[in-house]
Amino acid sequence: MPRKVSPDTGLFLVVLLLLGLGIVMVYSASAILALDRFGDPYFFLRRQCVWALLGLGVMWAVMTVDYRLWRSWVGPLLGAAFLLLVLVLIPPFGQEINGTRRWLRGGPVSFQPTEVAKLALVLYLADFLARHQARLQSFWRGFLPPLLVTGAMGLLILRQPDLGSSVALIAVVLCMLFMAGARLPHMALVGAAAVPLIVLAVTGASYRLRRVFAFLDPWSDPRGAGFQIIQSYLALGGGGPIGRGLGESKQKLFYLPEPHTDFIFAILVEELGFAGAALTVCLFALLLWRGMRIGLRMGERFGALAALGITAMLATQALVNLGVVVGLLPTKGLPLPFISFGGSSLLVAMAGVGLLLNMSQYAMPAEVPAR
Repeated sequence: MPRKVSPDTGLFLVVLLLLGLGIVMVYSASAILALDRFGDPYFFLRRQCVWALLGLGVMWAVMTVDYRLWRSWVGPLLGAAFLLLVLVLIPPFGQEINGTRRWLRGGPVSFQPTEVAKLALVLYLADFLARHQARLQSFWRGFLPPLLVTGAMGLLILRQPDLGSSVALIAVVLCMLFMAGARLPHMALVGAAAVPLIVLAVTGASYRLRRVFAFLDPWSDPRGAGFQIIQSYLALGGGGPIGRGLGESKQKLFYLPEPHTDFIFAILVEELGFAGAALTVCLFALLLWRGMRIGLRMGERFGALAALGITAMLATQALVNLGVVVGLLPTKGLPLPFISFGGSSLLVAMAGVGLLLNMSQYAMPAEVPAR
């Protein structure tokens, strides 16, 4: 395949803008909280800057490696991902926070294996679907095997417990199967089978059931399960067309819990208003467009499916986070890519972007229309 002179500049600029916006908003949303907890208003800002610099380094390193080499590593990567997902469930490897085991700690650094597992699964599926394209029309030989791998990974993630990431992972896999040419009746069958399993997972845990009731009517429990989404509504409603001004949020003053992580978009809207919200959504739409453009222009199947899968992974996570913040989905602990505070999600997202940038160097140019 012919190699382009440079990677996709548009995608690179969009990611830089999202990363810069994230650093500004992490500081704005967390300064008062950090001062109260640690006596240092720059506590979260410094860490986010370090993660951003590491993320840029990871992106550059991945971008310089021919993406086709990753195809020979999909087996070990998937095996390592499963190993990490098992280790996080076993004390003392897994770090328990608020009743969940989602983090592995190494010295002062902790990370979430789920984030690594998502990218590893996307690459594995891209390789499997590229090699077995002819089998994909068969439910047993082509459609079921990747679902079994996904199901095993989803169960391990559910054990943490993390239902939101499990459902998001399944959504990405179904997107990849659809883009690979899977039969719609097969996908409908899997979707129908997944509904009662999700209902069972929700009703089997009282805190999940409370979240669903709070999603349907937050004011039925305004000081409990509905507290966070009500505070998010207040932040969103207080923003107006251009916001209160950067740093002027009221809801970050110990009203909205953890405003610098999962609900950072609510603080962004309160401070930057509808204009800031529209800018953020447009940047993610541009990211989706550039990623899809790269995938659709790849000259071979593995690269096309990997690019589309990575784009679907980032877009799904952003869509779920925004849906939760505005009250269209029940509360789930999924960060907003590139913007929420946190190292694991940011590093994996930047690695995914690095892969997209490398693939863009091999993407075929659009055909020139005939005159």
